[in-house]
Amino acid sequence: MQRRGRKNYAFYQIVVADSRAPRDGKFIERIGSYNPNTNPATVDLNFERALYWLQVGAQPTDTARNILSREGVCLKKHLLEGVKKGAFDEAKAEEKFQTWLKSKQTSLQAIKDKNSEAARATAKARLEAEKEVNKAKAEIVAKKKAELAAAEAAKQAAEAAAAASTEETPAPAENAE
Repeated sequence: MQRRGRKNYAFYQIVVADSRAPRDGKFIERIGSYNPNTNPATVDLNFERALYWLQVGAQPTDTARNILSREGVCLKKHLLEGVKKGAFDEAKAEEKFQTWLKSKQTSLQAIKDKNSEAARATAKARLEAEKEVNKAKAEIVAKKKAELAAAEAAKQAAEAAAAASTEETPAPAENAE
């Protein structure tokens, strides 16, 4: 595997290389790529070429073996060796592989659905929390507006009472005798 990508965002190329070559050095053939940054990790693999190299004796590294096993290359190699030994015919091997592949795709789709459902639930919870916060803020604002309106009404009432009291006080009456 050859490391590519930028710092803190690794991206790997799956390559066939001589075991003496450095990690990012000269290689024989590029057979795929691996992106661990997605959920679930994305693997783009040339299945036929990977199978060919395993059949001619290539020894994958531990990480590459895990990736090839997860993609079904190791299972296909195992089934084809069973066909060579006469344990079962090629049609039965292909049927077993297709059954495994279908179950693998189903489980992968279940994981993707679970992740998307969790993301939707998180977004919905965040939205509900934001609505609660906005509702609390609206209540506080309404309460302050009511207090201001009450204070303004009280002020106007006091001014009106003061104006009324100055109008009601009779001026000293002059007696005309």
